[in-house]
Amino acid sequence: MHITPILKQLRDQCPSLANRVVVGIDPQTPPTSPSQPTPVAYVAVIADLASKNTAQNAFRQTIRDRFEVTLLLDATDAALALDQLQRLRAELWRALVGFKPGGDYDAIEYDGGELVSINASRVLYRLRFFAEFQLGRNRSSEPAETWHERELDGLPSFTGVTVRVDAIDPADPNLKRPGPDGRLELTFSGDVKQ
Repeated sequence: MHITPILKQLRDQCPSLANRVVVGIDPQTPPTSPSQPTPVAYVAVIADLASKNTAQNAFRQTIRDRFEVTLLLDATDAALALDQLQRLRAELWRALVGFKPGGDYDAIEYDGGELVSINASRVLYRLRFFAEFQLGRNRSSEPAETWHERELDGLPSFTGVTVRVDAIDPADPNLKRPGPDGRLELTFSGDVKQ
């Protein structure tokens, strides 16, 4: 998933963050500088989950791209910080839930949140989101997305067929019954015109 549309959406739709939206955070060592202005939103792509293939003669999988937004808040007054957290959560939901981060993706959904840490100076709260897309094209006119599709694209075009029929009956009494006797009873051809 491209992270740029999500960053732009947060910057445009979350005025409480005042453009303090950045990429990435290590939850084990969050920035704790007292001079850091808050609130800040850290956005990181965290995982993708793939469903099983749903097609029999092709490859078609639903991929769930997961990302998180971690909010860093000033906790000098813990009660105010937790109230601000509730307002920011709602603002993030309005900005992201239902937003499509790209043409191939379904709308973003909320996947839950959790308190990472709280101390006398900072609150760190993580919200998880996801958006799904399909791996594997729907039409052969679309670009290949898998090796199987690239392999099929490399095959020569289908131009026609010749069918030769050796019927089971009447069977040759000298051969094991029932079964074809080795004589062609019918031959026909068809050409594909484009």
